[in-house]
Amino acid sequence: MHDCDVVVVGAGIAGLTAARELSGAGMDVRVLEARDRVGGRTLNHSVGEGGDQVVELGGQWVGPTQHQVLALAVELGLETYPTHAAGEHVFEDDGGTTSRYAGTIPRLGRPLVMADYGLADLRFKRLVAKVDPESPWLAPGAERLDERTFAGWIRANARTRTAREALAATARAVFSVEPSELSLLHVLFYAASAGGWDDLLDTEGGAQQDRIVGGSQLISLRMAEALGERVALESPVRAVRVGADGVVAGDVRARRLVVALPPTLAIRIEFDPPLPAERDQLCQRIPMGWVIKCMAIYDEPFWRADGLSGQAFSLPGPAQVVFDNSPPGGTPGVLLGFLEGRDARVLAEANEAERRHAVTGTFARLFGPRAAEPTDYVEKNWAAEPYSRGCYAGVFGPGAWTGYGRALRRPVGPIHWAGTETATRWMGYFDGAVQSGRRAATEVLAAEGVVARA
Repeated sequence: MHDCDVVVVGAGIAGLTAARELSGAGMDVRVLEARDRVGGRTLNHSVGEGGDQVVELGGQWVGPTQHQVLALAVELGLETYPTHAAGEHVFEDDGGTTSRYAGTIPRLGRPLVMADYGLADLRFKRLVAKVDPESPWLAPGAERLDERTFAGWIRANARTRTAREALAATARAVFSVEPSELSLLHVLFYAASAGGWDDLLDTEGGAQQDRIVGGSQLISLRMAEALGERVALESPVRAVRVGADGVVAGDVRARRLVVALPPTLAIRIEFDPPLPAERDQLCQRIPMGWVIKCMAIYDEPFWRADGLSGQAFSLPGPAQVVFDNSPPGGTPGVLLGFLEGRDARVLAEANEAERRHAVTGTFARLFGPRAAEPTDYVEKNWAAEPYSRGCYAGVFGPGAWTGYGRALRRPVGPIHWAGTETATRWMGYFDGAVQSGRRAATEVLAAEGVVARA
C-alpha cells in the first residue's frame, strides 16, 4: 500500500485541478486514472500533412466569461485563438431551403415564426433570471419547473413547427439529449450557471469564442506533467473502502478521497460502506448525453472564399450544428458536425461509412458538392467510451434537482466530489471542472486544518 494524504480518482481537468491545488498546499497526493491517458473528455487528434496540426475529438472551447479556466491556461503557459467566425452563416430550414445569416439565431422564415420564437425566448429568459445556480431547488416554483420537461415547455410556449424545432435543436446542441429527457429546471439552471442562455449559444462573446493553441487536452497534459509520478495511468478504481485506517482506493490508502468523475461513473464504484441512499439515488438520475463528434478534413477551408464562416444550423440534420474547426493557420480546412441525442443513438447503429455519408451529405447541402469529398474523416462516439459513457455532461431529468440536488456536492465522511457536473458556474464546461476541483480541494484543506500556501 502507498500511504498519502489524499487520493484523487480521475485525471480530467477537475481531478488534476484538485490535485494541483492540494499539492501546492503541501499535501501528498496521488491521482488514479483508469485510461492510458489524462484529459478525461478532452482528446487531441493530429491532422494535416505530417500530422503537425491538432483538432480536438472532445471538448474544445473556452469563452470570455470562463475566468477560472482562462486564468489556469495562462498559468500553464497556454494561449488561445478565436474560433473562425468571419463571413456569413448558413441556415437550412425544415423544408431543406438554405439561406445566409449573421448573428446567433437565423431568420427562421416568415415574420410570424420569428415572432413566435422571439416570444418563447423572452419567456424562457425571464425564468432563467429567477434561478440561483447555487441552489436551483430553491427557485420560485422549483418543484413545478422540475416536474416539467423542456419538450413540454416548448410545446406550450412555441406555436409554430419551425420555432419548436429550432428550440429543440438548441437543446440538443447544448445538452446532447432530446428535450423530452430534460427537466425544465435543469435547463434554466444550466443557463443561469453560464450567465445566460445566449452565453451558451454564442460564438463571439459566448461559450464557443476561443480554442486552445495546440488543443484543449494540453490543459490536463501540462498539469499532469507538473504532478509527475503522482499521476498513475491505467489504474481503474473499482472499489473504495472507508475504515478506521482511512480510505483505500485501488492500492492507495489515504486520509481523504476526491472522486472527480461524472455521477454515472462514480456510482459504478463499489463503496464500503455503501453511499447514503440520497447520494446513490441522485447519481442514478444523472445520465450522460450522447454525442458523436464528426470532422471532415479538406485541403483548404474552401467555404471561406465563398464568404461563409463555416458555421451552420440545419434543422433536417443529422449534423444540426456545424463549425469551421480548422487549425489556427487555416489549413487543413476542417468542418465539424455534431450528431446529438436521437440522431447520435440512431446513427451509432450504422457503420462509419454510413455515418460519414450522412454527415458529409449535410455539409454538401450547406456548402456545396465539394464538401461531400473530404480528404479524411474522423469521429468520436463518446457514449462508447467505457470511462466516459457519453458527453457533454450528465443531465438532470425531471425531479432530480428538487428531490436529490442537495446531495450533489455534500461530502460523505472523508469522500469529496468534483467534476464539472458539480459546478455552480459553467456546469458542463472546462470552467466548471476547474471550479469543482478547486472547491473540492478547499473542502479537503479545511477538513484537514491545512492553510493553503500563498
